[in-house]
Amino acid sequence: MSDAGEKRQRIDKWLWAARFFKTRSLAAAAVDGGRVKWNGQQVKPARELRPGDELEISAGELRWTVIVRGVNAQRRPAPEARLLYEETAESAARRLQLEEIRRLAPMPGAGLKGRPTKKAGRLIRGFNE
Repeated sequence: MSDAGEKRQRIDKWLWAARFFKTRSLAAAAVDGGRVKWNGQQVKPARELRPGDELEISAGELRWTVIVRGVNAQRRPAPEARLLYEETAESAARRLQLEEIRRLAPMPGAGLKGRPTKKAGRLIRGFNE
């Protein structure tokens, strides 16, 4: 997972390596925007994490509360990235509950993809006229 001598890592780099954000700049922007809290406090992207620190991460509707278990300088595959943190039980339950709500009551228009067909376009124009 990490070198024996390396026990600390920048928070934005850790979020990227743990696969919470696709790029390091997105992770830094999230930290600057207050969507990531370290031990309950708002921090800057250069803040160094250590194993045992608690993070609250918000990305869109999703919210995680995780405890840092390790650091890794490189971005590794998802199964290895999951070893860098442990999600709290409350956080996992909250995410599962939101997922169930979204599954039972999908957003209107969630099934629509791409441009409407000719037939759908005629129906739309028929409603508008």
